[in-house]
Amino acid sequence: MPRNISRYCPTCKKHTLHAVERVKKKKASEHKMGQRRFRRVMAGYRGFPRPKYEGREKPTKRVALRYRCKDCSKAHQSPSIRAKRFELTE
Repeated sequence: MPRNISRYCPTCKKHTLHAVERVKKKKASEHKMGQRRFRRVMAGYRGFPRPKYEGREKPTKRVALRYRCKDCSKAHQSPSIRAKRFELTE
């Protein structure tokens, strides 16, 4: 995919040039309910709370992209796409 692409900007309300960037996963919070439950279950003599994944790996991964407008520098995302191999080109 090209690094710069012409898209509709909802802030400018017109088509402008956008910079494409891949969204990186942020560090998960230790205070979320799911993580607190996981830590509570893992404490003590119990085993892992979920079954081990048995099966093949999916052939494609979801790629989340963020589009940043060159005019107003506001960023927006569209629904993620599936790709076997993702690469940003010039």
